[in-house]
Amino acid sequence: MAVRIDHDGPVAVVTMSRPEAFNAFNTEQLAALRDVVAEVAADREIRAVVLTGEGRRAFASGADIKEMSTMRPSEGLVFGQLGQAVTAAIEASPQPWIAAINGYALGGGCEMALACDIRLASENAIIGQPEVTLGILPGWGATQRLPRLIGAGMASELILTGRRLKADEARQLGLVNAVYSQDELLPKATEMARSIAANAPLAISASKRAILLSRDVDLTTGLAYEAQTFGLLFDSDDQKAGMTAFLEKRTAEFDGR
Repeated sequence: MAVRIDHDGPVAVVTMSRPEAFNAFNTEQLAALRDVVAEVAADREIRAVVLTGEGRRAFASGADIKEMSTMRPSEGLVFGQLGQAVTAAIEASPQPWIAAINGYALGGGCEMALACDIRLASENAIIGQPEVTLGILPGWGATQRLPRLIGAGMASELILTGRRLKADEARQLGLVNAVYSQDELLPKATEMARSIAANAPLAISASKRAILLSRDVDLTTGLAYEAQTFGLLFDSDDQKAGMTAFLEKRTAEFDGR
């Protein structure tokens, strides 16, 4: 199975599973991941998602070079558009996605992590965009998302040199939020996902949209959107449940309405 989804209450763990190829993306795996992302996005019972790779050596080592090596320009375009559709779907999903980067996250693997809201890495993680060493450029979003995350200068260095980062340097650059041992990584990622899932789903989704919007609009526009959404949430059952529970000194129970 190219992609596996496991449910742990309101948390879904999505595992990219092509271990014989270090979880590299061929067309089949990309399509499978696209379908899983759509399934997750439509499931109101899922409130947070962890994305990881099968095994201990790779999150995803990139796109399948064997498949790409024979592509014509028109086929490369379709392959690039499919990869972009997957990263865009992760980004647009109402649930927050946490990338648990367990080993290699290169090329398209790094781009999948960039599409997630939060990135955690294992100590053995190796992260980079080596496409220029293969005669192409990143095609699934890194030229756009990486500069927004770590700045244009550092993103240019990584993309134009194809240099690979170890986990600690990635954390120093803000590319990943935290670094854990291999054994700790998935438990820490799921623990974070559970802490997110315990909060009000409408507020979480609205916060995610507002944060994404901040990349593309000026401050005035972003603040206007924030204020409007802030007001709208006062019409939700979650707002009433959360504030009532706070005043009554108990834990709130949210139903996403």
